[in-house]
Amino acid sequence: MIAFEDLPAGRIIPLGDLVVDREDMLDFARRFDPQPFHLDDEAAKTSIFGGLSASGWYTASLWMRRWVDVILADSTSQGSPGGRELSWLTPVYPGDRLTFEAEVLSARRSKKRPELGLVEFEGRARRDTRLVYRFIATGMFTARDAIPGRDEAER
Repeated sequence: MIAFEDLPAGRIIPLGDLVVDREDMLDFARRFDPQPFHLDDEAAKTSIFGGLSASGWYTASLWMRRWVDVILADSTSQGSPGGRELSWLTPVYPGDRLTFEAEVLSARRSKKRPELGLVEFEGRARRDTRLVYRFIATGMFTARDAIPGRDEAER
């Protein structure tokens, strides 16, 4: 189980990669971001993107799914108080291979709730070496010594 202590400042966490699926991308756009350049090939050709492009929120969702699969699903995560500096730096297109990672920028114990650690991280997605998405957020993780049910011998 991943706890606060496993996320020190400077740690870079590879989150894997995937190929952007056209139908999945279109499904997302229909439901959550139905702008013409996310839905219609012809409209997208005349947009600044030059072709059908993914919603930035779709790209963020792909990153989040990888974060959950690699880190949060087996962790002491207690949620997040939020983030900042969300950027979609270049369009994402169907068939693009994206590589995801997170870098821990800082990690400290909460002053008000010392059983919690606050982990500030930068989430990133790249196509080849080009950064296409980034944001900074804070996650809250229970410290290992505060996990309920652990007896003293395990600490």
